[in-house]
Amino acid sequence: MDGVGSNVQTLPTLGGRYRLLRVIGSGGMALVYLAHDKTLDRRVAVKVLREPFSREAGFRERFQNEARAAANLSHPNIVTVYDFGYDENTAALYLVMEYVPGTDLKSILKDQGPLPFDQAVQLVIQAARGIGYAHRMGVIHCDVKPHNMLVTPDGTLKVTDFGIARAIASIQPHESADVVWGSPLYFSPEQAAGHPPTPASDVYSLGVVLYELLTGQPPFYASDPVELARLHREAPPRPPRTLNPSIPSSLETIVLKLLEKEPARRYRTAQQLALVLEDWLQKIQNTEITQPPPESQTVSPAYALSEAPPVQNTDDTQNIDWITILLGLLAVIAVGGLIPFWLWIWLTFNPPR
Repeated sequence: MDGVGSNVQTLPTLGGRYRLLRVIGSGGMALVYLAHDKTLDRRVAVKVLREPFSREAGFRERFQNEARAAANLSHPNIVTVYDFGYDENTAALYLVMEYVPGTDLKSILKDQGPLPFDQAVQLVIQAARGIGYAHRMGVIHCDVKPHNMLVTPDGTLKVTDFGIARAIASIQPHESADVVWGSPLYFSPEQAAGHPPTPASDVYSLGVVLYELLTGQPPFYASDPVELARLHREAPPRPPRTLNPSIPSSLETIVLKLLEKEPARRYRTAQQLALVLEDWLQKIQNTEITQPPPESQTVSPAYALSEAPPVQNTDDTQNIDWITILLGLLAVIAVGGLIPFWLWIWLTFNPPR
């Protein structure tokens, strides 16, 4: 339990209610524990902020105010916030959330590399739905990245860390020069410039996530954070199809629109992005359904004639239709027998003179 105060080791219960069991995740700002809620007798996830954040009284106040707002978010693609608080005994500032069994999207990327484009799009649609709902509720995530996306065994994606992101976003604009807005690999050009994030900033970060899911790497990388910020602000992204030619060109167009430097040229909100990707995926799936497989394709007339099976050669005698010949002979005989009869009738009534 390193990093959350030595008292947590001897008193692993926060707020007299949440008994910490084991670490299930870690990051630069916090450790995440699997815990037991003794009041409701259920498993929960408790994010305990690292000591430098817990000590800062101003941040504690912002964090608790924004965590209260995050607790009002209720969506299938958002990790639900149950509770928050500051434990005096352990000097721990914590956030209590639903426990989501599964793996964060960054770990999936490390294990599997680039994902099939339809799977990548389906995951980003879910993330965009959750973040889009937050946008409608007036909440900007500010730190959209695959680390903050949990994928359950059944493929459901849930976005987490709205509370901490909103605490950072609540910093006043005049303080922006002294704060890092989001994670450098995923933040938008305006965040890289130190400006307050907007819904379009989350949209850009979703574009970075989608790019990475499709290619296995983010659009920009540099070991120097200053250089990385410059790339986000100034450098055009490498077209993803140059890294993965199997990506449909229409999907590449969407990705590059997400990564526009000017916020007004991106999709306005994450919800709009979700609708665009849903429509794109539906069209792709319909095309695959209606496209006939090679063995069932219609054959052209010329090809059909050239491939027509040849007529089998058989003995001519086997093809003689004796019944038809017999009927023909009977007809001739019948007509021939009537000729003398009609001549007798005619001569009887017209004797020669």
